[in-house]
Amino acid sequence: MKTIERLFHESGHIQYAGEAVTQLEHSLQTAMLALEAESSVELITAALLHDIGHLLNLRGDTPSMRGIDDQHQYFAAHFLKDLFPPSVCLPIRMHVDAKRALCALDSMYYEKLSEDSRRSLSLQGGALNSTQLNDFIESPYSDDALKLRAWDDQAKISGKKTLSLHYFLEMARTIAR
Repeated sequence: MKTIERLFHESGHIQYAGEAVTQLEHSLQTAMLALEAESSVELITAALLHDIGHLLNLRGDTPSMRGIDDQHQYFAAHFLKDLFPPSVCLPIRMHVDAKRALCALDSMYYEKLSEDSRRSLSLQGGALNSTQLNDFIESPYSDDALKLRAWDDQAKISGKKTLSLHYFLEMARTIAR
């Protein structure tokens, strides 16, 4: 947990690619939305840590503008797998595929994405095809990944008040291995 806290303190100030919030603000807003939805501690923790892969694999400002998919979901899930249960790690690993699934399920969803999310979607493979979509839906934790994706999309409001990083890390400690 100390490494997670250190990552946020050292790099949380970095701008969230193409958005009006920092990495830390985005993470806290996502966790706050999960908390307000009365989610499980596991899903709130996944919401807090879903983009920690950006802090583990620093690629500079807005890597998608340079044609780079930083694959942050895989970095995050791998980094967290020994610390948290699958109920935390799998929604994190799946939150990019959740965006791809939502693009396949809802033609209007793409229009709601930020410019950077649209760019990264292309780098991540675009909308899922029917076989991929079925596999995603049948996967454990796909519902949680879809919820996480919705909060991820909403958590980009400059100056929005949230609870502290300390609050959410203390909550995460209760389920850490």
